[in-house]
Amino acid sequence: MQPPLDRANSAPPDTARSSGPTWLVTPGITPARFDTAVGSGAEVVLLDLEDSVPAGSKADARAAVLPFAGARTRKSGGPLLGVRINAVGGAEGLRDLAAMAEEGLWPDLVVVPKVESGRQIEAVVQAACGAQAAPKVWALIESPRGVVELAGIVRTPGLAGVLFGAADYAAAAGCQLTSRAMWYPRAQLVTAASAAGIPAVDSPFFSLDDQDGLRRDALEAVELGFAGKVAVHPRQLSVIAQAFAPSPRELESAHAVLDAACAVAKEGGAITTADGAMVGPPLVEAALAIVRRAGHRSSATTSVTKAS
Repeated sequence: MQPPLDRANSAPPDTARSSGPTWLVTPGITPARFDTAVGSGAEVVLLDLEDSVPAGSKADARAAVLPFAGARTRKSGGPLLGVRINAVGGAEGLRDLAAMAEEGLWPDLVVVPKVESGRQIEAVVQAACGAQAAPKVWALIESPRGVVELAGIVRTPGLAGVLFGAADYAAAAGCQLTSRAMWYPRAQLVTAASAAGIPAVDSPFFSLDDQDGLRRDALEAVELGFAGKVAVHPRQLSVIAQAFAPSPRELESAHAVLDAACAVAKEGGAITTADGAMVGPPLVEAALAIVRRAGHRSSATTSVTKAS
């Protein structure tokens, strides 16, 4: 078996890390902000055609967003460019997909809102099947029914990941938009996504002037197992990046676990101790994940800090 430290250095990044932890959503009706968003340091820039665009401005937003995203996709060294389309069960969502298909202007990823069934994902995957480079399709879960149907949704072929929409969920459930009220749906989202081997990204924190609240919310997302979090303003990005970066203490403990595991593996064993705690295979895998996350997060945190 490959030694744990070698595995930490050589194993490829897992799926949950492919998009990065920092997402920035920008209204599709404000093209003047697009370049600023791309240069913000976010690892995913999500241009929105849905909630932030008034009904009478959908065509204008589509005309601005699709050429911008289509021309800048898959650029090395830059962020992933994503588009949140309108709900696929409505006319505007169908127009979004038709425009992408007809003009060949597919972004790096497509976020499908208000997902409550795998059929909604299948429709987008099918629409994109003729693309030269098919986009990754993500499901936005933002209703109690979406949470209840998660087991089927996350196993839809072609689904790359899931996001949580806390504001819409709270409105639909009739609950408050508080940390405690969101524990259950957030945990359900992470559990279902993890079981399916795809990443889950947490909802935005909407209070722009409450950096301490954002930090607590982002740290809670890390604790729950989310792979990233959406920002609604560039000044939130550095807090999110720092929250998802392992602390020096976490790294120190992870390296201690891996060192102990290496030592016992040389003697043919599998169980040992580190820092007074028992170490077995599950804790070794967790330590490996922290070391890999640190390698990705260190560069991400630096880029976001410089951009902000």
